[in-house]
Amino acid sequence: MFQNRTDAGRQLADLLDDHDVDADVVLGIPRGGLPVARPVADALDAPLDVIVASKIGAPNNPELAIGAVASDGSVWRNDDLIDRLGVDEEYVERERQSEAEAAREKLERYRGTDDPPDLEGKLVVVVDDGLATGATTTAALRQVREAGASRVVLAVPVGSPDSVERLQSEADEVVVLETPPHFSAVGQFYESFAQVSDEEAMEYLDG
Repeated sequence: MFQNRTDAGRQLADLLDDHDVDADVVLGIPRGGLPVARPVADALDAPLDVIVASKIGAPNNPELAIGAVASDGSVWRNDDLIDRLGVDEEYVERERQSEAEAAREKLERYRGTDDPPDLEGKLVVVVDDGLATGATTTAALRQVREAGASRVVLAVPVGSPDSVERLQSEADEVVVLETPPHFSAVGQFYESFAQVSDEEAMEYLDG
C-alpha cells in the first residue's frame, strides 16, 4: 500500500537505483503518472517530460479500452476484445483519429508544442502510477520506440500480473514494485488516490 503517488515514486526510484538504470530522460504519462515520475526523475538526475496516449473506448462503454493511441498515431489494438464485441473497423478508425487528436492537444497543453520530446538514441524511463489494462501505456511505449530510443524501461509502482507480463515485450525492461494476484484497480493500492488535474500535473514538470 502506497500513501500517495509521491510516496510510490520514491519507492520506485529506490528500486530503479538497485537496477542501476542510468536514464537520459524520464517520461511521465499524464495525469497520474507525473506525481510518480517527479521523484524518479530527481533521484535519477534526469529531466522530466511527458508522453501522451489516449484510450480508445468501446461503443456504449467508453471506460472499456479496446485500444489506445499516442500523440504521434502509434496505436495498440485489443483485437481479441474488438472481435468479441463485434466492433466494426469504421468505428475503430474513427475513434483512433479522434483520440490521436485529443492526445496531440494534451501534449501541446503540457509542452507548449505538439512536437514530442527528442528521444533518438536515449535511454528512456516511462513512468505511470500503475498498470490495469496497460492500454495507454502500450501506445506510449510504442511511440518511444518509434522515436528511436536506444533503450526503453517501463517503471510502475503496481500492475496486474497479466498486463506486466504482456508489456515485457513492449519494453526492454519492466520495473515494478508490486504485482498482486488479486488486482482489480490501481487505486486500491493507494491510501490517497485523488484525481490529478492538468494544472496540478503540469506543476510537476517545473520541478
